[in-house]
Amino acid sequence: MIFRFLTSGESHGKCLNAVIDGVPAGVNIEKEYINSELERRQIGYGRGGRMKIEKDSVEILSGVRHGKSTGAPICIEIKNKDWENWNITMNSEAVEDTEENLKLIESKKIINVRPGHADYAGALKYNQKDVRNILERSSARETAARVAVGAIAKSILKEFKIEGMSYVEQIGEIKTTITKDPFEIKEQIESNDLRTTDKKSYEEMKKEIDRVKETGDTVGGCFKVIYKNVPVGLGSHVQWDKKIDGLIAQAVMSIQAVKSVEIGIGKTAAETLGSKTHDEIFIENNRYVRKTNNAGGIESGITNGENIVITAAMKAIPTMKKALNSIALDKREEVQAHFERSDTCAVSACAVTAEAMVAIIIADAMMEKFSHDSLDEMKNNYKNYINMIEKR
Repeated sequence: MIFRFLTSGESHGKCLNAVIDGVPAGVNIEKEYINSELERRQIGYGRGGRMKIEKDSVEILSGVRHGKSTGAPICIEIKNKDWENWNITMNSEAVEDTEENLKLIESKKIINVRPGHADYAGALKYNQKDVRNILERSSARETAARVAVGAIAKSILKEFKIEGMSYVEQIGEIKTTITKDPFEIKEQIESNDLRTTDKKSYEEMKKEIDRVKETGDTVGGCFKVIYKNVPVGLGSHVQWDKKIDGLIAQAVMSIQAVKSVEIGIGKTAAETLGSKTHDEIFIENNRYVRKTNNAGGIESGITNGENIVITAAMKAIPTMKKALNSIALDKREEVQAHFERSDTCAVSACAVTAEAMVAIIIADAMMEKFSHDSLDEMKNNYKNYINMIEKR
């Protein structure tokens, strides 16, 4: 990849960090825009108490000068406000060996693993006796850093009028209805705290989340991510690791709690005849057009100029008051799973994170095709390419 990034940090540590490499020189990087994207991730009916503590804000530490990228790696930081309550338990340095400190650290130690989380497999893989060393990094708190990185990727895409959005399609068994182009109702979607498409579904979803919360359980759902104005020709058919649909699927699947990713009509293609599956091509006003987009904007690993459409499913969060049967790693005995403060439903936040991850993949593909040293060079190459394909 050209657009590369690494994140670091723990859920209750001092901060989250990201280092982003490959951003072209000359891109407008606005702190306020990144913060607005972070705010979108925090909103959501069914979110837990953590979101009442945190007010995520990014600090740009390097790679940007006077609001523009320099071509050097960009380093960003998001402080965890909850660190104030965890500075003894999660301190990276050895703390004073007092009775009070030892008691506090011991009280936060976790040995009862949670089914469905990284606790069990992670503790065994890394030979950890305290599962907190696994929990802290595997937490979805890490997605705040990804959303900030995605905002930088979106800043690149804006220069080419490539626009993305997402919305919640389903919570539990309750599904939305949508009859318009989602971009036409984007403002309506962003104005409600479930980020869904219609008022009726919104009210039903809220009731379902409330009902689940009362029982001490959690609930998942499905969401869609859509990007428009993506040019023909990103990705490639020539090798498995160059196919853009594979890269998108991996990026979205890497988000905590995501269990499936579909592109276009997805698994429905298995039950649809070929004559109804593939998007026919017509000529109208001397332009190539399609009247369907079952492929979701990608054919054989290459973008075809139609909207990129992704659907993903998020499982119900594995941290719940309604404790599941599990084991204690130190005693090899059956116990009730550990409970850590959690959300009842976080599908809306997951959708925003997926939107960021897809932006990263598209931005990387744009830089691979059109160069990435400077935005000016990239724009010139893009313009020449568009002029070329319009003559075909």
